[in-house]
Amino acid sequence: MIDRRRGLAAALALAAAFTLGGPASAQTKLKWAHVYEPSEPFHTASVWAAGEIAKRTNGRYQIDVYPSSQLGKESDINQGLTLGTVDMIISGSSFAGKAYPPIGVTYYPYTFRDAGHLLAYAKSDVFKDLAKGYEDKTGNHIVAVTYYGVRQSTSNKPFKTCAEMKGLKIRVPDAPAYLAMPKACGANITPIAFAEVYLALQNGTVDAQENPLTTIEAKKFYEVQKNIVLTGHIVDHLNTIISGSLWKKLSPEDQKIFTEVTQEAAAKATAEVAQREKELLDIFKQKGLTVVEVDTDDFRNTVMKNITFESFGYRKADWDRIQAIKSNM
Repeated sequence: MIDRRRGLAAALALAAAFTLGGPASAQTKLKWAHVYEPSEPFHTASVWAAGEIAKRTNGRYQIDVYPSSQLGKESDINQGLTLGTVDMIISGSSFAGKAYPPIGVTYYPYTFRDAGHLLAYAKSDVFKDLAKGYEDKTGNHIVAVTYYGVRQSTSNKPFKTCAEMKGLKIRVPDAPAYLAMPKACGANITPIAFAEVYLALQNGTVDAQENPLTTIEAKKFYEVQKNIVLTGHIVDHLNTIISGSLWKKLSPEDQKIFTEVTQEAAAKATAEVAQREKELLDIFKQKGLTVVEVDTDDFRNTVMKNITFESFGYRKADWDRIQAIKSNM
């Protein structure tokens, strides 16, 4: 009888241990996805952030970071926030703009003067208003903003003016925001998934593409392009976004930890991108590419003349507020 009681007590204790949960059973596993290469600061900073969140929450969250479109192209991972296939992503406001168009106004060409202007915007009331509009529409919460770089063009056919782009087959991301400059200049626009751009350039499906210098390096587009054309048409950024379902489950304390850590990671990546961007033109010249300077006023004026804010669902009032922000660099 005593042995039976001891056995019952041991079984109850074991059941209680499983019910109450040790550190392993209390751990929440999360998926963080993006489309960038493992070598890029966006990935290395995200991996750091995942480890730091685990540390600051005493191991309650295990975050696995999936680079290189492993969980889908950019439109897929944005949808994944709602579908529950991902918990966190890094993605541009251009894709957030598919759900809430006004937030894409930052992709209207020549909106930002430089990186300092962009980073000042990320702390401004207009950003808070646009981020809130996006959250109200989707439920998803933007926690951090990272400088992605100034978008330049690469092409096998050099061009110096907007008019010389007429008929040029250029790849742009599959989001309306990127269409404005090439559309205004009469280019033949071809949306292609990020992971497929190198092959499309290599086999001649397209003649040109546009991205920041750091991405041109990471994706090795310089291997299949002859010219870097300094159109500088978008000063770009990436948002770190947490799904609405996850954000609502986090305690106020954990929300604070996720926000602080992702913003520290964004600052790390921003500094790395800005530094590397300064070095790359010389590196590309050494690799044999031709760097082409252009009259950006020609491009800017053509866009302003031919592409309205409203045609993309943007509000000019938001753009005017952004123009009034003073740079912090």
